[in-house]
Amino acid sequence: MANTDDSIYQNDNLDYSNNPSWRIFRIMSEFVEGFTFLGNIHKSVTIFGSARLREDNRYYKLAQEVARHLSEQGYAIVTGGGPGIMEAGNRGAHEAGGLSVGLNIQLPMEQRSNAYVKQGMSFNYFFSRKVMLDFSAEAYVFFPGGFGTLDEFFEVLTLVQTGKMEKIPIVLMGEAFWKPLTNWMQTVMLEELQTIAPDDLQFWTITDDIEEAVRVITTGVQQQHDSRREEKGHTRQTSEDKLKQATRPMKPWEQ
Repeated sequence: MANTDDSIYQNDNLDYSNNPSWRIFRIMSEFVEGFTFLGNIHKSVTIFGSARLREDNRYYKLAQEVARHLSEQGYAIVTGGGPGIMEAGNRGAHEAGGLSVGLNIQLPMEQRSNAYVKQGMSFNYFFSRKVMLDFSAEAYVFFPGGFGTLDEFFEVLTLVQTGKMEKIPIVLMGEAFWKPLTNWMQTVMLEELQTIAPDDLQFWTITDDIEEAVRVITTGVQQQHDSRREEKGHTRQTSEDKLKQATRPMKPWEQ
């Protein structure tokens, strides 16, 4: 787990807080440690959602059940490691006896990993943690949330749209929350302004049904595995594979 105690760096030679050059090395170390950490996690699904939804909220319970069902299918569950939907995802995985992973962030309010995280890593920087979450899994499930959840959602869509990430299963749980947003994307972004293409609206599945969500993910992941086996001779996309795809030069028509 990453060391987040700044006190060990407060000396003339390793002043990460005030020396920009050393801070760059600290950032680099988070990327290296993050990809190394993820390289040991196979067949995983990442769950996003609000940190503010408590266990009596229906979406908390839904996230807990989705995570439990996916864990029973052999998937590790990855979250941001905090409270709310993140806790629900880790809790469902924990209750099913599956691998429960948390990629936490150190905040002024001292957010700590929830009690259901079995394997975790803490980050000092939002952007390095965000990169790890964006490349942490073979499928993504988004529950209702705030700015952070929407930020992650659009980040993943952009990575898929630009070819920086494989076209992977993306499930939006909660029709009442997601439908108004996707309807706006259809009517304004596509039909009125043409700022996106029709195929861009096919990246996700919206549902309230747990069985449908699990089916979309397992079917999509199996298709990924079949494609990789045919192309590369193995089913798993390694951290190196993901990094190579994320940093590949863009084609002229993609810019």
